[in-house]
Amino acid sequence: MKNRIALTLASSALALTLATPALAEAWYPYPAQAVEPAFSADGKAIDMSYSPLEKAEKPWNICVSFPHMKDAYWLGVDYGVAEEAKDLGVKMNLVEAGGYTELSKQISQIEDCVAGGAQAVVIGAISFDGLNNLVSEIKKKNIPVIDVINGISSPDITAKSLVSFYTMGYETGSYLAKKHPAGSEEVKVGWFPGPAGAGWVEAANKGFLEAIKGSSVKALEPKYGDTGKEAQLKLVEDVLQAEPDIRYIAGTAVTAEAAQGLIRERGLKGKVDLLAFYMTPGVYEGIKRGFILAAPADSMVVQGRIAIDQAVRALEGKEFVKHVGPKIFVVDPSNVKTVPQTNILPPDGYKPVFSVN
Repeated sequence: MKNRIALTLASSALALTLATPALAEAWYPYPAQAVEPAFSADGKAIDMSYSPLEKAEKPWNICVSFPHMKDAYWLGVDYGVAEEAKDLGVKMNLVEAGGYTELSKQISQIEDCVAGGAQAVVIGAISFDGLNNLVSEIKKKNIPVIDVINGISSPDITAKSLVSFYTMGYETGSYLAKKHPAGSEEVKVGWFPGPAGAGWVEAANKGFLEAIKGSSVKALEPKYGDTGKEAQLKLVEDVLQAEPDIRYIAGTAVTAEAAQGLIRERGLKGKVDLLAFYMTPGVYEGIKRGFILAAPADSMVVQGRIAIDQAVRALEGKEFVKHVGPKIFVVDPSNVKTVPQTNILPPDGYKPVFSVN
């Protein structure tokens, strides 16, 4: 069972996983969704249960590239790739570019990885289209390239371990639309989707805006910006200044985390509610403490784990699902106390791991 992937209806497995914490040594089988046809923007999501290999045949050398390690989201993905590398018995070397403006640095780091002997590359992409030439060059060397979290448009990708950020944005917008259906009093929402041009940002933006169509939720013009705390805080401050009757602030996890203090300082708690369209430890704590209203969880730790497993399967010529991600579910005050942190977040106090030997 561990050495093959079972496509199954996973609703009961999802309920079980969300109700009880998984043991650290057995995160799988995990409720997931495969996209068919793979890499298709409008492919069908098929419920499945994901199990990794038990061990790799040899200590493969895998390079992992992230946009940055400035927020807890990427720390969670780091935990996933590092732990799965340990579990499978492979080497992992991680590089981070320092931010979403650093595309050329990410390309250069990946080129250095490949020149240094990487046998597979896992990429959390800074740009949806900007790495395509690089991916083509790596493919020519018969090196598997796994697209994790953010999305890459290249058809030369070997596999994708990610969720639909369209769905993440849609779930967030849908949550508000249900609270404020057509015919109810109009409410304004400030929308902060993240850095312009990133594939995951454009997808989330589209999903969010489509979900609120026909409701009484009015989104202000999207405010794009880097996912650093200072950048997001400045954007939120500007919108609060310009729109004193705003009811919600929705956006990246960093947006929601950074805005908590600002909302308290200005006496706006209960008047301006915060939502994130993905989960981090800070967002999770914010929901538990009543400072953040809701966020969908995309199990970023498991996305990292699956990416390493896909890389090893590709290297060993074994069967793998080409396009897959954990099943999405929304966390809010109604379920935050019953949803375990296991697999959706890194452990408390986790420090970045850049290499596994």
